[in-house]
Amino acid sequence: MGTRTFGGATILHFSLRLLASQLGFLVGPKGFGHYWKTHYADKTFEHLYRWNAFDTALLIPYFIVMIILAFYGIHRYQLVWLYFRNKKNAAKWTEPPMRFAEGQLPFVTIQLPIFNEQFVIERLIEAVCRLDYPRDRFEVQVLDDSTDETTGVARDIVERYAQGFVGMEPQPIVYLHRSNRHGYKAGALDKGLDVARGEFVAIFDADFVPPRQWVMQVIHHFAQPEIGMVQTRWTHLNRNYSFLTQVEAILLDGHFVLEHGGRSRAGVFFNFNGTAGMWRRETISTAGGWQHDTLTEDTDLSYRAQLVGWQFKYLQDVECPAELPIEMTAFKTQQARWAKGLIQTGKKILPRVLKSDAPWHTKLEAWYHLTANISYPLMIVLSVLLMPAMIIRSWQGYIQMLLIDFPLFIASTMSVSTFYMVSQKELYPKSWYKSIVYVPFVMALGGVGLTITNTKAVMEALFGVKSAFARTPKYSVKKKGEKSQAKVYRKRLGVIPWIEMAIGCYFAWTVYYAISTENFFTVPFLVLFVFGYWYTGLLSLLQGRFERSRDPDQEMHEKPYPVGI
Repeated sequence: MGTRTFGGATILHFSLRLLASQLGFLVGPKGFGHYWKTHYADKTFEHLYRWNAFDTALLIPYFIVMIILAFYGIHRYQLVWLYFRNKKNAAKWTEPPMRFAEGQLPFVTIQLPIFNEQFVIERLIEAVCRLDYPRDRFEVQVLDDSTDETTGVARDIVERYAQGFVGMEPQPIVYLHRSNRHGYKAGALDKGLDVARGEFVAIFDADFVPPRQWVMQVIHHFAQPEIGMVQTRWTHLNRNYSFLTQVEAILLDGHFVLEHGGRSRAGVFFNFNGTAGMWRRETISTAGGWQHDTLTEDTDLSYRAQLVGWQFKYLQDVECPAELPIEMTAFKTQQARWAKGLIQTGKKILPRVLKSDAPWHTKLEAWYHLTANISYPLMIVLSVLLMPAMIIRSWQGYIQMLLIDFPLFIASTMSVSTFYMVSQKELYPKSWYKSIVYVPFVMALGGVGLTITNTKAVMEALFGVKSAFARTPKYSVKKKGEKSQAKVYRKRLGVIPWIEMAIGCYFAWTVYYAISTENFFTVPFLVLFVFGYWYTGLLSLLQGRFERSRDPDQEMHEKPYPVGI
C-alpha cells in the first residue's frame, strides 16, 4: 500500500510532478512554447509581405474606427478616475448645505406623465399619494396622453384617491387628459405647468415607485438658490426577474454610479434622466421651457439650464425603484430612443456648449457624453472590416498584431468590464463579485447586441429623420416566473432580428476561421460578437411565442403608435 500521509516528502513529490507537467506544456514538442515559436517567432516568411492599395484601403478605416473606439473606451476610465478623485464632493441627502425653516417648506407639484400604462398606473398613484409631505403644500398631476383603456382606469383611480377611502385621506390629485400627443412627453409636462401651483416640480414615469421619504430627502437641497435640479438614483424592482433584467440593471448601475457620480462630483454638466428628479420651476422657464424637437427632452433642458448658470445636484444615496423592460424588443426600444435623442441633443446643444464660457474640461465631457452613441455605427464598420483586417494583419506579422491591434481592443472593450464592475463594487461592496459572471454578457449586449437598432437610431438623428416618441412598455412584474401581459403592447417584429442573426452567423464563421488558423488571441473578442448578435436576435424573435401558443384564441392588441423595434 502507498503512503496515507500528506507529509513533506509527498507534497514535494507532487509539486515536482506538477512543475514538470507545466514545463512540459511550455517547452514540450506540442506545448505552448511550440505554438509561440511557430506563430510568433518563426522568421521564415519575414519581409515577404508587401503593402498594396487594397490592404491599405481596408486597414486605414479599420484603424481609424479602432482608435476612435479606444478613445471612448479610455473615457470610461476617466469617469472612474473623476468619481474617486472627487469623492469628497459627493452630495448626500442627509447633509444639505442649507435647509428650509421648519413650517416654511415650499409648494411641490408632482407630475406623472403617462401613456397607455394601464398595468402600472395604480401602483404609481398609490406610492405618490403616500409621500411624506404636508398636504397643504403638495399636489399631484396625472398627465395622461393615453389612447387605450388607460384613460378610464387612470380617471377612476384619480377620483378614488381624490375622494379618499379607508386608510387614505382625500388627496390633492387631478387628472389631465390631452386628446392629442403634441410634443409627446415634453408637451404633456409643459401643459401641466400651465396649471401647476408648485414652486418645485418632481417628475415620475409610470414604472417608478418613489419611497415615502423621497420628497423630504430632496427638497432641502433647493434651499441653495443656485440649485436648479436634483436627480436621484434609479434602482430596480425586477432586477432578478430574468437574465436580461440582471444585465440591464448592471448597465444602468454603471450610468447612475460612475457617469452621474463622476460628472456631478467633478462639477461638469450632467443631465436629468426624465424621471425621479425634481426641478425648480424658475429653472425650467429661464432655460426656455420643455422643448420637443429631440427625443431626450430631459437632456436638452438640462444642458440649456446649466448653460444659463443653474447648478445641478446628484444624490446617489437617494434611491427610487423602477421597473426594467422584461422583453428584448422593449429594451431595444428604450435604448434606441435614448441613442437617437442624445445625438439629436448633441447636434442642437454642442455648438452652444463649445461657444460658451464653460471650462474646457466641461466642454470635453459634454462632447463625450452627447456623442458617445456614435460608437454604434462605428461598430458596424468594425464588424465589416474585422475579418479581412485580421487576415491582412496576420500576413503582416503577429507581433504587430500584439503590439498594435491588441492594445486597441483592450482600450475599447476591457474598459467596459472595468467600468461596470467598479459600479457594482460601489453599490454592493460585500457581494459585487457575484456580478462577475454577467460581465461578458454586459459587454456582448451593451457593446455589440444593440448595434443594429442603435445604429439605425443614430443615423436617423444625424440625417434629421423625425420619429414619434416610442414608449417603453411596462407590465408590473417583479418575480421570476410571474406572467406578464406583454401581448397587449407587443409589436410585430421587423427585419432587424433577422439581420442580427445573419451577422451573428458571419462572426461564428470568423471564430471558426480564427481557430482553424490557430489565431486564438482573437477568439474571445469574436465570441462576444457572436453571442451579442445571436442573443438579441433570438430573444427578439422568440420572446412571447410560448405565451401566445398557450392562448391561441386571443389576438394581438394592435396599437396605432410605435412600441418596439
